[in-house]
Amino acid sequence: MRILFASAEVKPFSKVGGLADVVGSLPKYLKKAEVVIFTPLHGCIDREKYNIKHIENSKLKLRFGWSECVFELHKTQIPDTKINVFFVESQKYFGCFDNVYPFNIDERYNQERFIAFSKAVLEYTKLLNFKPDIIHANDWHTAMIPVYLKTSYRDDEFFKETKAVYSIHNLAHQGLFYDDILDFAGIPKHEVMFSWGVEFFGRVNWMRGAINYSDKVVTVSPNYAKEIQTPLGGENIDCTLRDNSYKLVGIVNGIDTDEFNPQKDKLIAKNFSKRSLKGKIECKKFLYDKFAMEYNPERPLIGMVSRMSPQKGFELFWGLDEELKALDADLLILGTGDMWLEDHFDYLSHTTRNIRAYTRFSPELANQIYAGSDMFLMPSKFEPCGLSQMIAMRYGTLPIVRVTGGLEDTVIGYPLENANGFKFWDYDAFNMMNGIKYAIHIYHNKEEWTKTVKNAMSCDFSWKVSAEKYMEMYKELLMK
Repeated sequence: MRILFASAEVKPFSKVGGLADVVGSLPKYLKKAEVVIFTPLHGCIDREKYNIKHIENSKLKLRFGWSECVFELHKTQIPDTKINVFFVESQKYFGCFDNVYPFNIDERYNQERFIAFSKAVLEYTKLLNFKPDIIHANDWHTAMIPVYLKTSYRDDEFFKETKAVYSIHNLAHQGLFYDDILDFAGIPKHEVMFSWGVEFFGRVNWMRGAINYSDKVVTVSPNYAKEIQTPLGGENIDCTLRDNSYKLVGIVNGIDTDEFNPQKDKLIAKNFSKRSLKGKIECKKFLYDKFAMEYNPERPLIGMVSRMSPQKGFELFWGLDEELKALDADLLILGTGDMWLEDHFDYLSHTTRNIRAYTRFSPELANQIYAGSDMFLMPSKFEPCGLSQMIAMRYGTLPIVRVTGGLEDTVIGYPLENANGFKFWDYDAFNMMNGIKYAIHIYHNKEEWTKTVKNAMSCDFSWKVSAEKYMEMYKELLMK
């Protein structure tokens, strides 16, 4: 089985969000498949560090509208694997930026970037003679690929047997634009501008097109697959998702259990395991020293590693300053995001004894918070899958989550016998605080707490489990 992944970002070469984690990790576990990955050669990618080599005679010229675009192809492998990663170089669209997703660029230009990349992927696939059984596109940036396969390339013998799989990682970003962008893409309007194509209230919606034209649509958790078919969670295309429910499947993301391993992690203060949690106490003390807080073993430490945004539930903290200060617990937050939220938690860091925030990006500190915290708070408004709660459990840190998306699928709430965390249901400050206080109450019952911690550390969130479900889906698709 030959599978081609196309993605705007791939870990470890370029990473902004969970998309990079999925595309950089999942292929490693698809043992019975030949996998290649295509991604843009962003200006921020370190070619020397990752041994990215230019492929000779790979220049490709493609016409888009009235203009011509020139591409070059580069290649390396995912570290410690034989999986080939091909980087599509375009100085006009990607090489000129130091960001994966540049700020404040013209939206039409942004559309052109990923249309050009998507078409280049298909053309390079032919030049390399890599005839894929499956092309797996991801999010709106490569949503054009399933549309191309069913329109411009539908009579191309090379792709005659190719099936399209499309993953939704973030439903909120759908690639909306005016219909004249189809002229640039070279796709006749009369072929796609209708509700079962790419049309959305007179505009082009690439994600809607990918959902309509793909053979399978994947979301990153079973519960999220249900939520997005409702008006509340469907981001205005719930009707499209309901119409395509027969090809919709939810598979929970995995995590890299080698990278997030409390027994081997070199970033944390002291290694530990499920059998001996002594090292976790040292990891907790390390955080208290680092952030100049008074250590008290009877006071739990609540950690957060998150983007500071309303989607992640940070708006629920507004007006809770005094209640947070009075908590019989300490709160440590790592994250960047909306300026008003960063400023507010910076202020609390300097004016309270039990709240600290570090508003800069630090992968090292993230692992230290996962390892040293007692609880991990995720009060998300919506969460397609979420990786942080799974990583936290790997380190014996019990998540406190709002029931939504993948948080519902991965966290079993106390006091169930096999509980691995805590849940609250309604999205409001009152319910969030009740969930936190309940977890603090159970923390003081050491026997129950230790049992729940060991339950959490026993959970298998490896990519191996998820990859098996992906392989089942691919095989089922190819049998049709």
